[in-house]
Amino acid sequence: METDMEKQLLCARTQLKVQTRSISVKTNSRAAVRMGCAISGSDLTAASGPHERRDADEHHQTPAQLTQHQIHIIKESWKVIQEDIAKVGIIMFVRLFETHPECKDVFFLFRDVEDLERLRTSRELRAHGLRVMSFIEKSVARLDQSDRLQTLALELGRSHYRYNAPPKYYGYVGTEFICAVQPILKEKWTPELEQAWKTLFQYVTHIMKNGYLEEEKNKRNHTVTSTKEGPDKRQTAI
Repeated sequence: METDMEKQLLCARTQLKVQTRSISVKTNSRAAVRMGCAISGSDLTAASGPHERRDADEHHQTPAQLTQHQIHIIKESWKVIQEDIAKVGIIMFVRLFETHPECKDVFFLFRDVEDLERLRTSRELRAHGLRVMSFIEKSVARLDQSDRLQTLALELGRSHYRYNAPPKYYGYVGTEFICAVQPILKEKWTPELEQAWKTLFQYVTHIMKNGYLEEEKNKRNHTVTSTKEGPDKRQTAI
């Protein structure tokens, strides 16, 4: 039979557990808010996933197409965004390295940088941010020309294989771009516009992944062919 002291101790332990859970939930919520904007970034990165093999399974899946209305509102918003194109590029990558530090491994120049505030004045980061923003600008300009947009994204995916930048990172950039442009667009930013930009990035990253996988396959086939032909070439030379 429990004594009064044992009952009090049991009650105290129970209250402590409840308080601990409550503190944990509040801490996680505050951390999520500190991460930045309120969009669900998982919408853009879910297709990437933690496993490389899933990219191959999605190779043949077709993402949603943009509607004419979505194309129109993206183009209208871009007119405002392009006025701060360098600023958006820097913010986008600083946020990327904050939220996904592992992405720095892809960038030789930034791999060992611990003080992310220093990157805000980095000429190298500014230059890379402008290159990515230039790609987005070209994508926006080709929204009415799907063949040209597909060619652009496919080639970028191939080049990312050569840079050793795997597909799992592609969706992160779209998420951070959306977070970076919200303050610039202010009241012009709407859930409808957010969905339009998400759809564009999902479409582009899907094609980029296809380009990456095609280049990977070509490289693998070339390596196998070179290995098979190697002995024959040496014999011919002799």
